[in-house]
Amino acid sequence: MASRTEAEQWLATLTSLPTASGRETRVIDWVFEWVAQRSDLTIAADSGGNLFITQDRESLLDPVLAVAHMDHPAFVLTDVHGGFEFRGGVDDAYFRDAAIEVVSGEARSPGRVVEYEPISRSGVAEFDGPVAIGDIAMWSFADADVSPGLFRAPACDDLAGVAAALAALDDARSRDDLAHFGVLLTRAEEVGLIGAIHAAKMRTIPKGARILSIETSRELPNAPIGGGPIIRVGDRATIFDRDLSNRVVSSADRAGLRHQRKLMDGGGCEATAFGVYGYQATGLCLALENWHNRGNLSAVEAGDLDAAIPMREEISLDDFHGLVELLQVAAAGVDDPDREAESLDRVYESNRHYLG
Repeated sequence: MASRTEAEQWLATLTSLPTASGRETRVIDWVFEWVAQRSDLTIAADSGGNLFITQDRESLLDPVLAVAHMDHPAFVLTDVHGGFEFRGGVDDAYFRDAAIEVVSGEARSPGRVVEYEPISRSGVAEFDGPVAIGDIAMWSFADADVSPGLFRAPACDDLAGVAAALAALDDARSRDDLAHFGVLLTRAEEVGLIGAIHAAKMRTIPKGARILSIETSRELPNAPIGGGPIIRVGDRATIFDRDLSNRVVSSADRAGLRHQRKLMDGGGCEATAFGVYGYQATGLCLALENWHNRGNLSAVEAGDLDAAIPMREEISLDDFHGLVELLQVAAAGVDDPDREAESLDRVYESNRHYLG
């Protein structure tokens, strides 16, 4: 069972690893090593490289899967002269003369963006050291750290979700009621939910699985950092499964777990893809500051382009630990009776005489 300290160590490590859509190797290697230390877990990669982690014990219940993605917006080098493509959604203003850092093998070299073409999302950077095709470059940041109440790191989206899913799974191993709980870690979310779509189309996910899609999502005025983990009823594209969302909310209420129930429509979520392909899916998320490393984003959106300064992403540590607990509470409660239907039935039986 993961202690809070261990979970925070995994969080700090994962959110500082270089990763990009299609270049998630360092995260994948770390997860394989993590699973190898637990003999009662099995990990398998599907044909798209998504990772499916399950427990080696039987359950009569349909699986509940925590899903998180392993990529983050980043530069991927396309030639040895510093040519790059940027994979992920970041406003053009953030690339102007931006300080970045390339990871080539075990070496890190500072650099700077000297050209950027918004339409192709490509450009050229100059680095102090040699680079190779396929190297990942990131904004130049310090690694993860903690200040009172806040956790800051280069890539909370969605490596904080990966850490929360694994911490919840580590706890589930010791609970008799959570043998059906597993984890799916996807690739290439930032370029169109590609890993999630692949997992759904290729049936990586067992038929009948209930999906808890984890994200870090831009903080909204009514969904603040520090307000508790969020049960995300929808994103900018759609509303998630009503029945599953309500059961998660009911489970959290019965457990007395502090949480928020919100429509987080600032961005998209893999729950949308899973729903399109016939799976029962809902969303869980952490409110996030500096989404996609875009510091002062509201000012930039209002037209102040000089405010476009790349910054580390921020979440609440209490929200993170609350999410770890919420995943377990949700997985344990999704097969409970539908309390909403029971309540409506009682109201109907008491008042149907008004229909004459």
